[in-house]
Amino acid sequence: MTLLQVDGVTKQFGGLTAVNNVSFSVEEGQICSVIGPNGAGKSTLFKLISSFLVPTSGQVRFDGAQVSGLKPHVAARMGVVRTFQETTVFKEMTALENVIVAHQLGLQSRTLGVFLGSRLARDENAAIRDSSSEILDYLGLGHVKDERAVNLPHGYLRALGIAIAMAAKPRLLLLDEPFAGMNPDETNRAMEMVQGIRRRGITVLLVEHDMRAVMNISDWIVVISFGSKIAEGKPEAIRADEAVIAAYLGEDDLELGH
Repeated sequence: MTLLQVDGVTKQFGGLTAVNNVSFSVEEGQICSVIGPNGAGKSTLFKLISSFLVPTSGQVRFDGAQVSGLKPHVAARMGVVRTFQETTVFKEMTALENVIVAHQLGLQSRTLGVFLGSRLARDENAAIRDSSSEILDYLGLGHVKDERAVNLPHGYLRALGIAIAMAAKPRLLLLDEPFAGMNPDETNRAMEMVQGIRRRGITVLLVEHDMRAVMNISDWIVVISFGSKIAEGKPEAIRADEAVIAAYLGEDDLELGH
């Protein structure tokens, strides 16, 4: 089943066309990667899909419903949730406290009920704590749940950013360069984590520069260059695509999975 449909999306900033008539779809249960040289328009496309930007033309549909033009928090409640390149965590809070705060997006009880200590509020608080601990355990962070975020190494901070996004109960999780700045061991753990998220029933769309990771975990890859889609397909097809190879000439970090 098609979960995400991007139809002829264009985004212009004044006289600059950052994304030009891009179309592709993501099937439910897939790991799909968007790749391209620096400045290709990947981040702009990502913001269009997650409703942080409104397309100049075209539309984005999620599970059949249009999300273009919605507020990001409304899209998130529908199930379209994104992470950010810069890890947005409360550095002085523990890992567990960060995920608990993130759960507030789905909080059911009224503020007054929290102050009055209502049973609903108490039940929600207990459920949120349990859910937060379970997410951290699932992502391999259970042993640092009581550690302040400021003390966590880079790879753990990136994983905590994903845990925070998971608290919003996504159906489609958008990961913005989840492997950036990681050493090989951290990258391998992060790859296993992303595959585990898919096994949890969550569809994953990621923007990434690490070609080894992309080629190893992706079911489908979309390639953009100068704002336009130049190829899409399975990893083995993308690896051999002449247009993709030409677009990446001069890119030192291109490995294409080798």
